[in-house]
Amino acid sequence: MKIRFPSALLFILALFAPLRAADFTMEVTDRGYLDTQGFSVILYHSTFSRMFFDQKNTAMEMILHGRRIATNGDVRLLPTPEQWDAIPQLKSRNADRANRRLTADAGYPEYDFHYRLEVAAEPGGVRVAVILEKPLPERLAGRAGFNLEFLPAIYAGKAYMVDGRTAGFFPLSPRDPAVSVPPPPGEPPKLPYQEEWDREKGYRQPLPFATGQSITLGVDEPLYRVRVVSETGPLSLYDGRVMAQNGWFVLRTLLPSGKTGEVVVWHIRPDVIPGWVRPPMIAHSQAGYHPDYAKVAILELDPKFQGPKTAKVLRLGEDCAYQTVYEGPVSAPQPWLRYAYSKFDFSTVKEPGLYAIEYAGQRTSLFRIARDVYSNTWQLTLSGYLATAMDHVSVREGYRLWHGVSHLDDARQAPPNRQHFDGWSMGPELDSPYKPGEHIPGLNVGGWYDAGDFDIQTRSQFMVIQDLALARREFRLDYDQLTVDWEARSVEMHRPDGVPDVLQQIKHGVLQVLAQIKAVGHTFPVINEPTLRQYTHLGDGASKTDNRIYDPKLGPNEVRGDYSGRPDDRWAFTTKSAAMQYGSVAALAAAAQALRGYDDEQARECLETATRIWNEEHANPTPSRPGPGAGAPGGAQLDEWNAAIQLLLATNGAEPYRKRLLEMFPSMMQRFGFGGWAAVHALPYMDAEFRKQFEASLRAYVAQLDKELAATPFGVPPTRGGWGGSAGVMDLGIRMYFLHKAFPEIVSKDYTLRAANYILGTHPVSSLSYVSGVGTRSHLIAYGNNRADQSYIPGGVIPGYVVIQPDYPECMDDFGFLWFTHEYVITAASHWILAANAADALVR
Repeated sequence: MKIRFPSALLFILALFAPLRAADFTMEVTDRGYLDTQGFSVILYHSTFSRMFFDQKNTAMEMILHGRRIATNGDVRLLPTPEQWDAIPQLKSRNADRANRRLTADAGYPEYDFHYRLEVAAEPGGVRVAVILEKPLPERLAGRAGFNLEFLPAIYAGKAYMVDGRTAGFFPLSPRDPAVSVPPPPGEPPKLPYQEEWDREKGYRQPLPFATGQSITLGVDEPLYRVRVVSETGPLSLYDGRVMAQNGWFVLRTLLPSGKTGEVVVWHIRPDVIPGWVRPPMIAHSQAGYHPDYAKVAILELDPKFQGPKTAKVLRLGEDCAYQTVYEGPVSAPQPWLRYAYSKFDFSTVKEPGLYAIEYAGQRTSLFRIARDVYSNTWQLTLSGYLATAMDHVSVREGYRLWHGVSHLDDARQAPPNRQHFDGWSMGPELDSPYKPGEHIPGLNVGGWYDAGDFDIQTRSQFMVIQDLALARREFRLDYDQLTVDWEARSVEMHRPDGVPDVLQQIKHGVLQVLAQIKAVGHTFPVINEPTLRQYTHLGDGASKTDNRIYDPKLGPNEVRGDYSGRPDDRWAFTTKSAAMQYGSVAALAAAAQALRGYDDEQARECLETATRIWNEEHANPTPSRPGPGAGAPGGAQLDEWNAAIQLLLATNGAEPYRKRLLEMFPSMMQRFGFGGWAAVHALPYMDAEFRKQFEASLRAYVAQLDKELAATPFGVPPTRGGWGGSAGVMDLGIRMYFLHKAFPEIVSKDYTLRAANYILGTHPVSSLSYVSGVGTRSHLIAYGNNRADQSYIPGGVIPGYVVIQPDYPECMDDFGFLWFTHEYVITAASHWILAANAADALVR
C-alpha cells in the first residue's frame, strides 16, 4: 500500500521518521567485520552452499540492536532469488582495518562476469559499492542487480518511506503482481531439476512495490529503522514471499550497462541508539528443576553491560504475590563468541512450587521445582510429533486431520546418472531389478517423513527404530495415546488402543525397512520427490501426489482405477552400500528385541533378516563406491559395530557377534565418543579384560571431554558447522546416562541433566524450550511441514542456535523458515524421547 500524505499527516509521520543518524564510527574488529556498539556489518564470513545453494546466511549481513535484520547482500540475477537460483562464487575476501573497509571479489564464472563488493565505514553508517573492471555482460543487462534482503519477521506490517514523500506499509501477506520473464536463449546449462523448477513456476518474477532514490525501512520501528540512499540507480523494494513463503523483502538496484568502476553505490544509515546495550537473557529450564539436583541459570550478557552482582529467585504464592526466597551471587562474566556469560547457582532452593528468576530488571517466565519435572516432557514427541510424521497413513487429532493417507503410489525407480537436489544422486548402477521410471511395488507402507519435508531418508528410519527400541528396553514406556490401524491406514491421537505407542512406532518404521529389502534386495538411501515443485510442497502430504501409480500409457490427466498418467510418484534412489546394509541389520536386530511379546512374527522376521544380511555382507562385502548411500568416511565401520552390538543383544550373546566385537574393539576405542562408547551395552556378554580395557578408554574419554565442555558456558557440546547442535547435546545426555549406569564412579549424572536442561531452555540467544509445546515457553514457530502457517507441531524438536560467522549466535523465535535452526527432524525426536527419559530416570 502506498500513500501520498497531506502536510498535516506528514508532520505526524515525521515524529516517527528516521532520526538524523549519529556520526558514529565503525571499526574492523579482530574477527574481520565492521562494528560499533549496536550495529555490525559482516561480509562473506560464510559462503553460499554448493549443496543447498541459498540459505539466507551469507554475503553482506547486518546486525542491528541484537537482531540480524539483513542478509545475502550481493549481486544477484533475479529480483527475489529462491533457494535453487544462480548463486555467485566467492573468490577472495579482505578486511582492511586501517581503512575500515571490507571487500569481496566474487562473480558468475558461467557468464564470465566478475566484480568486487566494497563495504566501507563512513560517518553514521556504511558505504556499499559494486565495482566492475569490465562492463556488465550484455546478456545480464536488466538482470544483474545488487540485492540486500531484509527479515520479514521484523518489517512485515511496518511502515516505509520513499524519497521522504511517499509512505506505505510492508505487506503482512504477499500481494504484489508478478510477471513471466522467460530466460533468453543461450543460457548456461542448469541441472535438470533446476530447469524443471523454472519451467513449472512459469518463469515468474515479482514487480516492486516501492521505488525511489532513498527508502527508509521501519519508519515506525525505532530498534530496526534503516535508511538507504542510492547514489546511482534507483532502489526498488520487492516482496520475496510472492515466490515462496520463506522469501524476504529485497532491496535492489540494477547494474547499469556499458559502465565500469563503481556502478552501484549505496549509503546505509541505521538509527543506532546511542549507548545501546543488549538486555540480559536468563537461560533456564522451562520445565523446571528437581528439588535435590543442581539448579544453574546462565546469564547471557552484552560485553558492555554493567549489571548487578546478584540475582534473585522469586516464589509465586497462591495469593498471586511474588516473594524473594533467595538472593545470591552471579559469577564473573566469561567471554564466549559475541557475548559474555555468568552463572547463577540457586541449588539451595528446594521447596516445590512455582518460581521465577529476576536479574537486572528482567524476570523469567515461571518454572516449577518438583520431583516430576522431566516426567511429562517426552510424550508429545512420541505420540504427537512422531505420529504426525507417519507416512502412508492418515493422522487425526480430534477435529483436525494432520494429513491424509500419503504416497500410496510409492515409488518409481530413479534414473541412473542423476544429480538430484538436497545432495541425492543416482550413479550409473541402479542396484535394482527395476528399469528407470518403473514402479517398484510394495514400498507404500510404514516409515516417517524425515523432517520439514516429506521424503523417507532410510538412515533416519534406522536411527529412530534403534532409539525407540532402546527406550523401550531401558524405560519400558507403556504410554498409550494412539490408535493405529495399518489395514485401514489410520492413526488417531488421544485414543488409547491398549498397545504402547512406542511399539507401534517401532513396527511402523520396520514395515518400511523390510519393504525396501523385499522390493530390491536391500535398503537404499532415500525415497524422494522427483521435482522441486513437489519437494517444496507445504501442507497435507496426501495432496503432494495423486496417490495413483504412474502409467506412461495414459494421458497426462487420464485416470484408470489405481493408475494415472501423472508422473508425480516419488523416486527410489536404490544405491546399495555396506553402510546401508549394516544400518539395516542394526535397526532390525534392535526392533526384534522390542517387538517380542507384541508381534512375535515380525520380531522373528526382523532377526532372521538381520542375520541373513550380516552373513551375506561378511561372505560377499558390498563394494565401496561414492554416493549418498555410502555414509561418512568410516561410517561403514561404525554401522558394522552397531550391527554387531544389536545382534549380540538380540541373540543373547551369540559367539559370532561377540568375536567380531573383540576384533573391532581396539579401533573403535579410538573413536570412543563417536560410537565406540556403545560397547557399554555389550558388557554383560564380555569378559573382565574387555571391561577393564573399556574402563581405561572411558577414563581417557571423560578427561578429554571435560576439558572440551569447560570451554563453553553451558557445559555441553557447542554448535559446530551450519546446523544447530541440539542432536549432539541429546546424544551426550544419552551416552553419559548409560556410561553412568555402568561406571557411576567415573561418570556423574550431571552430563545427562545438563543436556536435558539445555534442550528445555538453558542455551544461548533465548530461553525458549527447543521442544515445541514443552515447558512454560517454547519455540512455537518452526520449520515443520505446516510452516506456511507460521505454526508448530507439538513435540517437535528444533536444531537450535547456529553461529552466523564469525561470532553471532542466532535462533529466532519469530521466524521459522531457517531450516538450520528450526527444522524438525525425526531423529531429533527419537533422541529427545531417550534423553528426557534418561534424565527422569536419574532424578527418580
